[in-house]
Amino acid sequence: MNDIEVEPGVRLRLRHRDGQREPFLLVHGLSSNARLWDEVAGHLAAAGHPSWSVDLRGHGESDAPEHGYDTGTAAADLAAVITALGLDRPVVVGQSWGGNVVTRLAAKHPELPGALGLVDGGWIDLRATFPGWAACTAALRPGDIDGHPAERMRGWLDSAHPEWSVTAREATLANMRIEPDGTMWRRLTVPHHMQILRSLWDEPASADLPLVTVPALLLPAGGPDGERADHVRAAAAALRDARIRWYPGGDHDLHAQHPDRVAADLLTLVPGREAAA
Repeated sequence: MNDIEVEPGVRLRLRHRDGQREPFLLVHGLSSNARLWDEVAGHLAAAGHPSWSVDLRGHGESDAPEHGYDTGTAAADLAAVITALGLDRPVVVGQSWGGNVVTRLAAKHPELPGALGLVDGGWIDLRATFPGWAACTAALRPGDIDGHPAERMRGWLDSAHPEWSVTAREATLANMRIEPDGTMWRRLTVPHHMQILRSLWDEPASADLPLVTVPALLLPAGGPDGERADHVRAAAAALRDARIRWYPGGDHDLHAQHPDRVAADLLTLVPGREAAA
């Protein structure tokens, strides 16, 4: 593991897998954590590629300051991580809100990423989904589960995602801090969660997509005839160099559900690998 100071007093925790080939930087979504990438990182390492998966501020094992819970700050944090690690044009991958974050990174710092992987995110536009902010918050505000038994959440994960590995389910549980008495508490507080959600509302990815100059691979959950398919195609059309790999029947956490397939698709972003895919 590595700690990177992205600004004075704010350190982010990263999980690292060794390799000698092109590097990957893996970015989780809202209220998630870096451990959800462990199985994808394992497949990348088996192909010879190092990876760093990052806990964004307020998430996982990273510091949780009282400021900076927005897409722009998260993208600036990634730029600081890439620079501190000395990564040369890594493939930067983001899931859900993390997709919007890496899209902003590529728009603002075109010299840093070598390619983008967008895992059911990177094109999120809440204004196109909800009639107003009140409706958005009513639908997406997280539940009040602080102080509830962690075993209740573990049981729910086992029943809701039986096809996930134990590693993926335990990584999801790590979104919570578990106390010695067995109760769980959100690592990302609800107020900070809502600040990020407001950032997603105020700053849709549509403004960033045309500014991305590197190749991008979109991995949407759902098939080409799904209800969100036109939105995905519009995002791909706004990018200069984009491909889509559909995941019919996939759920939002594709990296947890299909880590082997997601890794294989992401490897096609390595120069010279697309033709072989």
